[in-house]
Amino acid sequence: MNTAVANDTVSHREIWLIRHGETEWSLNGKHTGRTDIPLTERGREQARALVPLLGAVHFDAVWSSPRARALDTCRLAGLGERVEVEPELREWDYGIYEGRTTQEIRDSVPDWAVWHSPIPQGESAEQVQARATALIERLLAMPGRTALFSHSHFLRSLAGCWVANAVKFGAHLYLDTASVSILGFERDTRAIRQWNRLPSTAD
Repeated sequence: MNTAVANDTVSHREIWLIRHGETEWSLNGKHTGRTDIPLTERGREQARALVPLLGAVHFDAVWSSPRARALDTCRLAGLGERVEVEPELREWDYGIYEGRTTQEIRDSVPDWAVWHSPIPQGESAEQVQARATALIERLLAMPGRTALFSHSHFLRSLAGCWVANAVKFGAHLYLDTASVSILGFERDTRAIRQWNRLPSTAD
């Protein structure tokens, strides 16, 4: 999907999803929820590479997860002066699986996946869906275009709820670090306007 709309006015809500840049844990596939892992130098370069794309677009609001990796991506991408911290954009809470890779978890829990398996001391898919759905309702009540700086699993969950009212649809949406995706409308139907555009193609 590669049909971004970058004009200054939009007839419907348009929500830009920006995943934070690379961290050591994202590079190694470790689940990173509550832990505040900083960007790697490559992650910082990825964030700066977003400036040409995001700087050419008017945003009516800019929101970020409270985690440093998302806030730093926002600032390095040139939108830090306008950012508002939004706690609901935090990543999925992985509970006892924090800092572990999927393979490490599956060594003791075969076929485990965040989308359908229990997460002791963390969030269930149903809880994340409730959080994403409530956030969407707030966004729908706002005018124009909003930029959201957040995390892989939560942004995929948000997109799943946007198009299918199902957080588990996010399992089918791959998302790279420092990628840009756009949620919007096809006529009156919620749609994914663009997905997983990378900084290297954002100029």
